Amino acid sequence: MSNTVRTIVIGFIAGLAGTGAGYQFFVKPNLPQVQSATFENVKFDSPVINRASDVPANTVANAAPVDFSAAASKATPSVVFINSISEGGGYSYWDWFFGEGANRQTQVSSGSGVIFSADGYIVTNNHVVSSAQRIEVNYNKRVYQAELVGTDPSTDLAVIKIDETNLPAITLGTSKNLQVGEWVVAVGNPFTLASTVTAGIVSAKGRRIGILEDKFPIESFIQTDAAINPGNSGGALVNKNGDLVGINTAILSRTGSYTGYAFAVPVDIAKKVFEDLVKYGVVQKAILGASVSEYDYATAVKYDLDTKVKSFNGVLLERLDPSGPAADAGLKLGDVITKVNGIDINSQSEFEEALSYRYPGDKVSITYSREGKQGTVNVTLVNRKGDTGILKRKIVSAPALGAQLEATDNGVKVFKLSENSMFKRLGVTENFTIERLNNESVSEPEEVISFFDQYRGRGFIIGVNTSRQRLQIPFIIR
Repeated sequence: MSNTVRTIVIGFIAGLAGTGAGYQFFVKPNLPQVQSATFENVKFDSPVINRASDVPANTVANAAPVDFSAAASKATPSVVFINSISEGGGYSYWDWFFGEGANRQTQVSSGSGVIFSADGYIVTNNHVVSSAQRIEVNYNKRVYQAELVGTDPSTDLAVIKIDETNLPAITLGTSKNLQVGEWVVAVGNPFTLASTVTAGIVSAKGRRIGILEDKFPIESFIQTDAAINPGNSGGALVNKNGDLVGINTAILSRTGSYTGYAFAVPVDIAKKVFEDLVKYGVVQKAILGASVSEYDYATAVKYDLDTKVKSFNGVLLERLDPSGPAADAGLKLGDVITKVNGIDINSQSEFEEALSYRYPGDKVSITYSREGKQGTVNVTLVNRKGDTGILKRKIVSAPALGAQLEATDNGVKVFKLSENSMFKRLGVTENFTIERLNNESVSEPEEVISFFDQYRGRGFIIGVNTSRQRLQIPFIIR
């Protein structure tokens, strides 16, 4: 058996050797000789075109490199880290007998803020500080206790102040000249990552996304694709020069994190809100006494308007206060407003923004279309109370209660509680809004002071805490 295998192997090797020798001596000399390929640089007289974008290829090579380092270094020192601290907890009738109420848990949420003045005034989002019982500002490796100067839910802005001077106030730009497609840089503290810088472009202007829960919301957001995440709220959106153009406010996402859609309040709106809150404690709202909606084919059909127009320019007057200034000036439901003070208006957000810069008592001209005819009226804007006066924040000190009180649209807010405050002993927390006392509604600080000055026995307070929880707090006063 082994002889057979040996014979086969020797025969196989001999065959390979014979084949190789035959190739070398008989086949290879007769094969045609092939040269290795060579390449030369070729010049084209006509420009090379990038078929995807139809742009000359050398445009990219010759373009100046995109560099945001100057903008980042200019804006970053003006952005602070904010911690909003609150205590959660509920109450029941058992607390009449056992005192302290439910277990309380300290909750901390973070956000960003922008230094608007060297003496410590900082602009942030209302939703960053609205639930806070205590506000801390982390800046330059120090922690400051901040005072809440005022809030404006209609724009989701707020102003806080720290006791410091010579701070690097940010350079204010303007959002009115901002162009869609322009580069912008976002500076903030996403996911508690301090001083984070991201870049993108302005994707759109005048966006209305329906997120503000207020009687008179103003939504005219700058949309950007710069990466903005939780914690960026209240931070800066700056242009390539490092000038502030917006306050980062919201993201549109199914996951809660960045997916390419982020929104900022235009700096021009923020400037007025800041000035009003610092000067008056409340933002001066200029009320027209009417509200508008988008003007399009559907609304034209609804109000039996001409649907054969070339374009639906303007906004539709959809709601009207019969005793308001718009009605007094002669405007009617179904009117199509095309201009405010000579400026073209083509969306609800543009209309709201045009009024947001105004004050009670200001006169504005409204150009409108009705039944194919153009008209213009002058309207005197009013405040929330219906007159033309400037409203100021009214704070009432209540030493006997160890607190300060302020009338709001929903009741009486309690804040600046002293260490021995009676409200603290009853379980009322900082910035709690009292709506009812023993089922009697209250709207003025004097009503709260009078109640606790006279009442003795068991009772309960109904109101809303900073976490928007409606609580019933039982108490006993002897």
